[in-house]
Amino acid sequence: MTIIMWAHLSVCTHQVRRTPGHTFPTTAQFLRTERLSGSGAFLIPYMLMAVFGGVPLFYMELALGQFHRVGAIPIWKNICPIFKGIGFSICMINLYVAFYYNTIIAWALFYFCSSFARTLPWASCNNPWNTPSCLSYFEDGNVSWTNFSKSPAEEFYMRHVLQVQNSHGLSDVGEIRWQLLLCLFLIFTTVYFSLWKGIKTSGKVVWVTATLPYIVLLILLIRGATLPGAWRGIVFYLQPDWQKLKSMAVWVDAAAQIFFSLGPGFGVLLALASYNPFNNNCYRDAIVTSLVNCFTSFLSGFVIFTVLGYMAEMRHMDVAEVAKGKGPSLLFITYPEALANMTGSSFFAILFFLMMVTLGLDSTFGGLEAVITALMDEYPQVLGERRQLFVLGLITLCFLGSLTTLTNGGPYIVKLLEEFGAGCSILAVVFLEAIAVSWFYGMQQFCSDVRAMLGFGPGLYWQVCWRVVSPATLAFILISSLLDQPALVLFDYQYPVWSIRLGHLIGVSSFLCIPTYMVYKLVWTPGSLKQRLALCLRPEKTARELTLEVVDVPAPL
Repeated sequence: MTIIMWAHLSVCTHQVRRTPGHTFPTTAQFLRTERLSGSGAFLIPYMLMAVFGGVPLFYMELALGQFHRVGAIPIWKNICPIFKGIGFSICMINLYVAFYYNTIIAWALFYFCSSFARTLPWASCNNPWNTPSCLSYFEDGNVSWTNFSKSPAEEFYMRHVLQVQNSHGLSDVGEIRWQLLLCLFLIFTTVYFSLWKGIKTSGKVVWVTATLPYIVLLILLIRGATLPGAWRGIVFYLQPDWQKLKSMAVWVDAAAQIFFSLGPGFGVLLALASYNPFNNNCYRDAIVTSLVNCFTSFLSGFVIFTVLGYMAEMRHMDVAEVAKGKGPSLLFITYPEALANMTGSSFFAILFFLMMVTLGLDSTFGGLEAVITALMDEYPQVLGERRQLFVLGLITLCFLGSLTTLTNGGPYIVKLLEEFGAGCSILAVVFLEAIAVSWFYGMQQFCSDVRAMLGFGPGLYWQVCWRVVSPATLAFILISSLLDQPALVLFDYQYPVWSIRLGHLIGVSSFLCIPTYMVYKLVWTPGSLKQRLALCLRPEKTARELTLEVVDVPAPL
């Protein structure tokens, strides 16, 4: 079950708005969405969207990759050639994600290295980067907290790790942080030596990056459950707010969360499934991996909220006040602050940030392998014997593309790429993919392919989801996301209008690969317009046709 060990079970990073992402499931976003959408009640729309939307598309991509044995670009020759631009769009989106995603891993690596200290550097206000506004709840029980007060963990993150005080927004991003540059270099070096020789090397590494986090999660869960006030966090996590189910935004958030958690549309499933044996039970893999994915997000909620309950107990506050942080603050401020005030704080901080780094690497392996497989399968004559050199070039490109995110104003660039790098474009890609397979390639043909691999075909439930329910759900999310675009704000910095336009340009640039290739294909295909359309919509050479040609070759006389 090769695909299972590659399952993208990331619990350490956040993706783009309403969790469009690589990337990669992200429990941080799951917890934030769950908290804002009625706590325990959010699980109802979340599970419904998983059953009728996310899991069917997950299964579809596994089956496509396993049957056709190629990556996200050349696979469209066998499905519907005019949609080949989807593959190029997927590669561009993965590159945009790589430009910011690995910077977040670099932040986690910086924290990991900083954790090897007798006293964690974000445990007190007695550091060179602290300001008079720094105030610790835990040092003095009689502190007077104001709207201008900052915790030691917040100032460590803002003023030491990121040093955003030296930037004035996107118009003045400041200098590159050499410490983060070194962390990012180590990240990409690890990625290169994990991917340079192919799936066999990276598969061995993934056994560590995909299994170690579960051990760490279990340790942190046990520790969190023994803290005073942990029960308050659990109650807050599970207590439903049924009124929130009446809000359309909750259902949109649930659908977006599950789609971007399971990750169809990023080419990862197509690429990794292409390495599976032809008769591998991808149906079982889809069900098991989806269940593990959802369970991991749910379990991680207990890990986080037991600690938030402890913080609420120590601060004499409601859990809602402690848990109100958004984006990276939960992972880089709130949770580290709680760790710093536990017994054995350094040990648990090392475990936590080691988990974040390994999960981040696991996600990066999948995203870049999707690009590598797609391009090498598309251009085998050029890249077939040059994998190591090609991977080096790709990693170098990603490293150079990430340099601006390492500046003092880098977090603003990370946020911009996070919002627009995938976002609506990946939703549109998955929507067109589902339409192309179900309606142009044909449901009968696709079910026949699955039957050839597994010995049984998909049932009526799967076919209805693929043809109607999943595309409709994607269209619903896409339209809702386009109509509801709140102002972009980070650290009280209001993004200027020109930056939002730049973000839209980034988002559109990847999607434009699809109509551009359609025009190119129609122009260069010979014949009348009707003949061109017929040829562009018909598979060039399917695996079945190739097999029949071999079988029908007459024996030599």
